[in-house]
Amino acid sequence: MAVLMKILQVVLALSLLVLVHEFGHYFFARLFKIKVEKFYLFFDAGFALFRWKPKKSDTEYGIGWLPLGGYCKIAGMIDESMDKEQMKSEPQPWEFRSHPAWQRFFVLFGGVFFNVILAIVIYSAMMGVWGEQYIRNTDVTTGISTNSLGKEIGFRNADKIISFDGKPIEKFDELRLQLIQDQVKQASVERSGKNVEVDIDPVYMPAILESADLFDYGIPFVVGEVPDTSINASAYLMEGDKILSMNLPARDSTMQDSLFAADGGRALMFSEVREFAAAHPGREIVATILRDKDSLQAIQVPLKISDEGFMGIAVIADLSKFYKITDKKYSFLEAIPAGIKRAGEQISNYWKQLKLIFTPKTKAYKSVGSFIAIGQIFPGYWNWRAFWSITAFLSIMLAVLNILPIPALDGGHILFTLYEMVTGRKPSDKFLVAAQTVGMILLIGLMILAFGNDIMRLIR
Repeated sequence: MAVLMKILQVVLALSLLVLVHEFGHYFFARLFKIKVEKFYLFFDAGFALFRWKPKKSDTEYGIGWLPLGGYCKIAGMIDESMDKEQMKSEPQPWEFRSHPAWQRFFVLFGGVFFNVILAIVIYSAMMGVWGEQYIRNTDVTTGISTNSLGKEIGFRNADKIISFDGKPIEKFDELRLQLIQDQVKQASVERSGKNVEVDIDPVYMPAILESADLFDYGIPFVVGEVPDTSINASAYLMEGDKILSMNLPARDSTMQDSLFAADGGRALMFSEVREFAAAHPGREIVATILRDKDSLQAIQVPLKISDEGFMGIAVIADLSKFYKITDKKYSFLEAIPAGIKRAGEQISNYWKQLKLIFTPKTKAYKSVGSFIAIGQIFPGYWNWRAFWSITAFLSIMLAVLNILPIPALDGGHILFTLYEMVTGRKPSDKFLVAAQTVGMILLIGLMILAFGNDIMRLIR
């Protein structure tokens, strides 16, 4: 059921994006009285599932059988249809090639423009309906929890990240994203009350791209519940207990068999306790517990670790119990500029991510994905907020990708049109056909890379 729900969301989102994109081309073509021969959702190679041509209309509307996008066939334009026969005839007044370059520019730019407008509309609506909820980086008073990669780079549990290359980060959830996008060279952190600089070697960037848990909330291990079926059901534990340290019995312990906060004076993090338990399956330990937050006294509690490395203790994981949640609400008029700002940020962020793909040393090209990867980012259940958020981001992706100066994409056609506007010389039809062919080969190669990456991820 979850897979079907993902497929449904992918089809709906991409169908909307394609229709809006192609309508952008259609809108400006009709505005300048250029004939649009076909307007299709999906490709109709061989046959169409549905076609309709209104009376007194030059345009055939339809739905193809191949769900890989859609197209708007404009008369007198060299596009993916590769209609060379049409280009051999004399230019007609209603054809794309007969209109001035500035009008052709808007027809070509229309798809990208409408995708950006769609993203702004969605983000503005989301701001007005749901607002924004996030945790400020400065409000994560416990600092970060980092994995082995983070520790190898130079970060430590409980570090409070101040800035990356001198630039403060507002939202905690965007720490890793900003680190990757800006290819940060130095992080400033607060560690045990002192400011420390962490130099980030670029050689770690490929591993950082693969490490989703590089930065996590340093949630303290606070007991929520001990189920009756737990291996520690009879242990002297109460809701709200904080674990300060964990040790094996003195008779058989070593320094590796002790766990305590390196900076002292704080409770252990959930991630630290989980790692310690996983490293000592089937053992009995002694935990130092702080029960009353106003008390300086701690108690010793014996605990067991199962053979699988679990303790069977449910912790308090509600982030609002530990951190202040920033909740911004917007009126209708406030939501519009907030939506524009959000769309602008996403365009900037995705542009930075795209540059990483063309930087071989980052190995970001391995993250390129196809429809399979897109499907993975949708939840396995229906959630309107998630659906619209992902759809808006995909609209930004489609806009940015299409503006790239690659033949066969809108950006390639726009580049040739701008060249004509500047020089006054129009590229020949023969050159445009050749460029379109090269561009399509590049796109096919990119699709092979994307599907190949997805397949490798699935079989790992």
